[in-house]
Amino acid sequence: MTVSLALLLCAGTFSAVAGETAFPLISLKERSAAPELKLQDIDGKTRRLSDLRGKVVLVNFWATWCPPCRREMPSMQRLYQSLPRERFEILAVNVGEDDNTVFAFTGTLEPSPAFGLLFDRDSLTMRKWAVRGLPTSFVIDKDGRVALRAVGGRDFDSPNAVEQIQTLLDESR
Repeated sequence: MTVSLALLLCAGTFSAVAGETAFPLISLKERSAAPELKLQDIDGKTRRLSDLRGKVVLVNFWATWCPPCRREMPSMQRLYQSLPRERFEILAVNVGEDDNTVFAFTGTLEPSPAFGLLFDRDSLTMRKWAVRGLPTSFVIDKDGRVALRAVGGRDFDSPNAVEQIQTLLDESR
């Protein structure tokens, strides 16, 4: 089974719970170092997670064909707008799609994403991060460790999610 087919099957599973996006992010008891992430963004610039050390970073793996991914994207932008840029960043990693597909999709969103849109065209980064289905999200603490994760769609600007991320931001003061 190809990675793309496996992700399609997983995405279908998560779409069944798409209305239940208020689930909290899963807090990890033991934080381990986040895997390497070095990808090009929609402007062709190379972005590295390691360059964001000192910030809390939401890393989200997604695709335009994934219904829960499509639904959670606006809440990610609202979260991004509500938190301080100097301490928080979002890297949305598109898996296996081309620039035109992603650009066309994000152009339909309101509000339009202002955070980093990166491309994992060969799915190698997704494999390093052990992503099993889309969407999958990780929140990285200021020390580069995975602190929170979520498999399936989330409402990232819900009070629960904002509180969890704010707690990490408070650790970084």
